Amino acid sequence: MSKKDIILTGDRPTGSMHLGHLVGSMLNRVKLQETCEQYVMIADVQALTDNFEQPEKVHANVVEVICDYLAVGIDPQKTTIFLQSMIPAIPELTMYYMNLVTLARVQRNPTLKTEIKQKGFGQNIPVGFLVYPINQAADITAFKANLVPVGADQLPIIEQTNEVVRSFNRIYKTNVLVEAKGVVPKCARLSGIDGKAKMSKSLNNDISLKDSADELAKKVRNMYTDPNHLRVEDPGKIEGNIVFEYLDIFGSDKNKVAELKEQYQKGGLGDVKVKNYLVEQLDALLAPIRKKRAEFAKDPAQVLQIALDGTRVANEVTQATLAEVKAAMHLVY
Repeated sequence: MSKKDIILTGDRPTGSMHLGHLVGSMLNRVKLQETCEQYVMIADVQALTDNFEQPEKVHANVVEVICDYLAVGIDPQKTTIFLQSMIPAIPELTMYYMNLVTLARVQRNPTLKTEIKQKGFGQNIPVGFLVYPINQAADITAFKANLVPVGADQLPIIEQTNEVVRSFNRIYKTNVLVEAKGVVPKCARLSGIDGKAKMSKSLNNDISLKDSADELAKKVRNMYTDPNHLRVEDPGKIEGNIVFEYLDIFGSDKNKVAELKEQYQKGGLGDVKVKNYLVEQLDALLAPIRKKRAEFAKDPAQVLQIALDGTRVANEVTQATLAEVKAAMHLVY
């Protein structure tokens, strides 16, 4: 990667960030801002596609999410943080792109199909939710982003974005739009503490970046392990054991983790001891983030101003792209 690479990432402001976000995207953003031109979008419009009856929830969480960004080390001097709802070029591009994608193609998008099922929409799918892959194509192309860090489940969105790019450039005989590459982080998926699904605030199986030390310890104590490991002396399984999944990711001493695994599998190591060690490891990681976050949260107006300043920068970039798109489409009069 080099400074010529343009990165677009984003989050829906529907709750504070959790450990899954931290290892899946946020720490990568801290690294990427040193070598790339990075834009981080607070996707408040996208959040309304399935929270349209709770606009106050989305609004309240905007500052929460920015506090999380700042606390983990995303630097507004190096990364442009902006609000999706204040970028008028994005909905305009979305409208143009909708002419390039069939309804059947959108409905075949695996990411969309999965999320429609998860939301339980049935036949009552809001149009705004249905076309959000096209809206994401507008997000990405508005900045001419060539790299988009995503989870593996979001790669179909990148594929559909590139289909839009190719169709637009072919139809209008131009090279205005740029194809993007989806970059999947090394740890793109973190299981929830219940072991049933990916970590998610909506599933109540998350560890939040703003959890207190006591809240963190309580959640780890309730973490899913080996249900058949009933006595300390019994051999235990590490496969599917969420405590060891987390230790593989967050354990600072890999030799220590290997020793714990070996002892657990042989028998003679209880879940309580392993969980206590995990609490130590996670608190060492989260304590400084928690402290910084609390400091930023004391001045929400200043935190919001960071996003407003970034939005002005983002607007300039996206308006330039929009002007090129409209010129290619003969919409300049």
